[in-house]
Amino acid sequence: MKLDNATVKERLKAALGLDDTISKIVVVGLGVTGVSVARYLASLEFDFVVADSREHPAGLAELQEEISSLMVFTGEFDEQLLTNASHLIVSPGISLTEYAIQQAINHGVKVLGDIDLLACSINTPVIAITGSNGKSTVTTLLGDMAKAAGRNPGVGGNLGLAALDLLNQEADLYVLELSSFQLERTTQLNAAAATVLNISADHLDRHVDLADYAAQKQRIFYGDGVMVLNADDPIVSAMRDPGRTTLTFSIRNKADFWIAQAHNQDYLMHHDKQLLALAELPLEGRHNAANALAALALGAAIGLSQEAMITALRSFQGLKHRMQVVGTVNGVTWVNDSKATNIGACIAALQGYDRKVVLIAGGDAKGSDMNELVPSIKEKTSCVILMGKDAPLIEQALADCVPIIHVGSMKEAVKSAASVAKNGDTVLLSPACASLDQYKNYQDRGDQFATAVLSLPCSGNANSTSVMAAL
Repeated sequence: MKLDNATVKERLKAALGLDDTISKIVVVGLGVTGVSVARYLASLEFDFVVADSREHPAGLAELQEEISSLMVFTGEFDEQLLTNASHLIVSPGISLTEYAIQQAINHGVKVLGDIDLLACSINTPVIAITGSNGKSTVTTLLGDMAKAAGRNPGVGGNLGLAALDLLNQEADLYVLELSSFQLERTTQLNAAAATVLNISADHLDRHVDLADYAAQKQRIFYGDGVMVLNADDPIVSAMRDPGRTTLTFSIRNKADFWIAQAHNQDYLMHHDKQLLALAELPLEGRHNAANALAALALGAAIGLSQEAMITALRSFQGLKHRMQVVGTVNGVTWVNDSKATNIGACIAALQGYDRKVVLIAGGDAKGSDMNELVPSIKEKTSCVILMGKDAPLIEQALADCVPIIHVGSMKEAVKSAASVAKNGDTVLLSPACASLDQYKNYQDRGDQFATAVLSLPCSGNANSTSVMAAL
């Protein structure tokens, strides 16, 4: 719940130097986050202008209807405009290495993000979630757990509603998914509980290297709240602060939240207490067991009822395009993991299977080292179908360790997969790459996959109903 405007202004001035009478503010970049920032500033009666490198940025027309006096600069960033500002509030989709932004920083202009503004506007607990993979699942699941426990959470950030738009809700708790781009420009967040779920190579086209990427993720732990750490990830484990309360989760070894075997089946555990049989978890893949454990740990950190969390877990069906079973056709199960836009997500998906799968992969590798895929692909796939801009990089890394088929479209990929998959097999779309080389976004890629599966000729044992439900 948002504080009153006078208190928010006092906090913004004290923490960030934002003053409604003298600050010269430029909102850099529109889209979902930029529009939310503009609405927020207007609600506080701050003067500001907007700059976007696109001639026709998304959300501009709607925003100009709401704020009639809004001054907007489109096209190539105006260096003089940015360097004459006192504050730039930069959307996460825009790199801070942009020349005009760097020049402004060199002139002493302060750079902020939307999460700083949120942090100065509330006295409500925040649960903050980041990581290379699984953060949307954990964020959504934890939101469901909070609701089951009788709380009224505002859930969003890097998914769903922008963080500042959550201020319009009567929330008693904020559950935020945060990207490395949001975190790199955040200094005011002090989450009641926070986690880095995992670290793997991602966004190396925007970060200097893996160490820089991990360092930006680690910023989520600023403050004195409970740290929730993945004990299976050495980079994350090294983030532990001995002076802070810490909870751990693991799918390999004993931890605060872990997996143990009893009565010939695996259980999600809290210390020595059985919480839920793994077979009852309605999510595909063992990496989703890790996501469930992380959500349980975060919920425990803020005192959510364990019974309510287990109830939410039993009914949670996961998110579209994340290990989503779209149907079974001719005895072959088709799984849409289009959200696997990096190597780590693809590896996690593959490691969740006990038998080999037919993998559809490829797209824009974003500068990642495709050699990291090789051990998992060699162990867990019977055939790899490659498509997209960086398919040659993946093929080069694999060096004939598995059969490879090249295709030019998703329809061809599904058709080729159907020709090699046998009864009882799984075909997994888990690209390990971004989608924008061929698709509008990863959702469009996943939807085209489901559509292509639906168009396959079916024998009598096909279950196309579940495929249609996925569209």
